[in-house]
Amino acid sequence: MGRVLLKVIILGDSGVGKTSLMNQYVNKRFSNQYKATIGADFLTKEVMVDDRLVTMQLWDTAGQERFQSLGVAYYRGADCCVLVYDVNSAKSFETLDSWRDEFLIQASPHDPENFPFVVLGNKIDVEENKRQVTQKRAMTWCQSKGNIPYFETSAKEAINVEQAFQTVSKNCTATRSRRTTIDRESTQNYGCNC
Repeated sequence: MGRVLLKVIILGDSGVGKTSLMNQYVNKRFSNQYKATIGADFLTKEVMVDDRLVTMQLWDTAGQERFQSLGVAYYRGADCCVLVYDVNSAKSFETLDSWRDEFLIQASPHDPENFPFVVLGNKIDVEENKRQVTQKRAMTWCQSKGNIPYFETSAKEAINVEQAFQTVSKNCTATRSRRTTIDRESTQNYGCNC
């Protein structure tokens, strides 16, 4: 059995912590220096999923509007999409709908209804009185979109980052297996020349 490569796209507004989450997960590092991502960048991490070695290719995309047109090229062939918002910014939460919709339009996945998304509410390390999005509000949104898995994270304190990306890799792998089975079944013509 060959190596499995999973393409994971990380989306969300500028400044919500996409790069920091990715760096914390892959390199176990956090930097207080903010540097906006230009275009897109990716890191890889090898993980074991159900006794199989899987290479996750994590694509970190620019959150700024001016780079959104680049999305098409990066989104194609994605196995999973991680939507990130900052729990201390209501605006970053409210744009999750448009990030999700834009991804589904641009990536045009095989089965959009069952495409695996994971939502991360980041920056839970910031003091409680700055919080603008409750856990209940986020969970309600995730349930309304087909029970999307939800994690509250802190890239800075490494809270729930590992657990969130384990769920990402499991969901990607499960969807990829289902898709491969469906593709195989639909390409068999059972002896007819149609």
